[in-house]
Amino acid sequence: MTYQQQIDQAGQLIGGHNGAWQGIGAEAVARMRLQNRFHTGLDIARYTAAIMRRDMAAYDADPAAYTQSLGCWHGFIGQQKLIAIKKHFGTTERRYLYLSGWMIAALRSEFGPLADQSMHEKTSVPALIAELYTFLKQADARELGMLFRDLDKAREAGNQVEEQRLTQAIDNYQTHVVPIIADIDAGFGNAEATYLLAKKMIEAGACAIQIENQVSDEKQCGHQDGKVTVPHEDFLAKIRAVRYAFLELGVDDGIIVARTDSLGAGLTKQIAYSREAGDLGDQYNAFLDCEEIADLSTANGDVIINRNGKLMRPKRLPSNLFQFREGTGADRCVLDCITSLQNGADLLWIETEKPHIEQIAGMVDRIREVAPNAKLVYNNSPSFNWTLNFRQQAYDRWAEAGQDVSAYDRARLMSVDYDGTELAAEADEKIRTFQKDAAARAGIFHHLITLPTYHTAALSTDNLAREYFGEAGMLGYVLNVQRQEIRQGIACVKHQNMSGSDIGDDHKEYFAGEAALKAGGVHNTMSQFAA
Repeated sequence: MTYQQQIDQAGQLIGGHNGAWQGIGAEAVARMRLQNRFHTGLDIARYTAAIMRRDMAAYDADPAAYTQSLGCWHGFIGQQKLIAIKKHFGTTERRYLYLSGWMIAALRSEFGPLADQSMHEKTSVPALIAELYTFLKQADARELGMLFRDLDKAREAGNQVEEQRLTQAIDNYQTHVVPIIADIDAGFGNAEATYLLAKKMIEAGACAIQIENQVSDEKQCGHQDGKVTVPHEDFLAKIRAVRYAFLELGVDDGIIVARTDSLGAGLTKQIAYSREAGDLGDQYNAFLDCEEIADLSTANGDVIINRNGKLMRPKRLPSNLFQFREGTGADRCVLDCITSLQNGADLLWIETEKPHIEQIAGMVDRIREVAPNAKLVYNNSPSFNWTLNFRQQAYDRWAEAGQDVSAYDRARLMSVDYDGTELAAEADEKIRTFQKDAAARAGIFHHLITLPTYHTAALSTDNLAREYFGEAGMLGYVLNVQRQEIRQGIACVKHQNMSGSDIGDDHKEYFAGEAALKAGGVHNTMSQFAA
């Protein structure tokens, strides 16, 4: 409905109560309804799932239409990202948010900072989803509230052209509510535990859930050592559990992102169950590092498997984990991805040890032989040293092409000594175009950075502390924070408005009329920022 239709509908409702609701303003009701468009998390999940499905179809038609997101650990951070996106680009299209399990573990656990090992409270995951959407909805209410105030001013001034422009802006308003890809780690337990947590996440608003194929109680950060994977059937049970959660709650087009950590995982906790040669369990076991038993001699506690009619002893470590053969990571990733897509996953995530397009593309090419529309979510991780990796890639390209690299030491390419060089400039250009190039070549539909604000908060805090506690004193804050907020038009310079003070004033006026005691009067110091 248009803004005027909303007012008319509210007016009819109020008029149907024989004057008992005469103190209720129809336009105020219309405004409050528009400021609270999403009533439940399920409303959000259904709305954002449809957005992601449209974006996935658009990417299939044109790989230049890839999507992006940044990781969040607080509702305010997510809100400010979307406000910044709308400010700079005028639209939120193809921009999402990512909810990082690493950031929850490091910043949201009641135990204090934790490693990314699923030791944090799993209830903190749906709680953060709900918090993010609370802040995004508040951004809508704030921005619409400012449009409503401007509309009132235009009416008071008799400016009909401006009134019409603002009415159209209200009718065509684009919400800050966007899809969140939410990290469920390895499911925090068995398939039932995964299902229960997935339901809570969906009820909070998640339309896309990312799950990884590590052992839940041995889970490690994707960029650390010691990762242990599970047989495919165990992982597929969890994918089905997430799908059941979506379907039970009526989010029929919810998105499942199946992540494989097999590239860097050399261990498994279980030998897969196999009914016959060549089945999925047998394919998993084929990657185990085994030795053939020729004379049936065994040691105490040995585990023996039959592989193609031969008795084999898998290499078992003192940790009671079994080891995969060296060099099988990419093959295992390809099998993981194909199997996940064939059993209900919508998108893939291949965790890599470096940002290298051809490494990713090599696996994706093989996956697409079986699943032509396979699409990836990729972690543009701060765990990678992007500068060093891309300078080394540039060095290798030059060396392979016969260019002179004698001025460069490949092992020291991170050095500031190389910052102004031709090689460094080429590397930076490849970093700049990485997302576009990887979307076209390696099937990456969605690019995310897991921990951006963890690092930006640390960097900005370090800079402020150096200045404020040093010789600059208060100028360290004014020059580098507040003045920059004013010059760059950062909404938070008016922090009272950002916190909802003006929305509260509007409500006071709706509820109490002329008797309303409002905070936004002439003595409110926020008026100093009006210019």
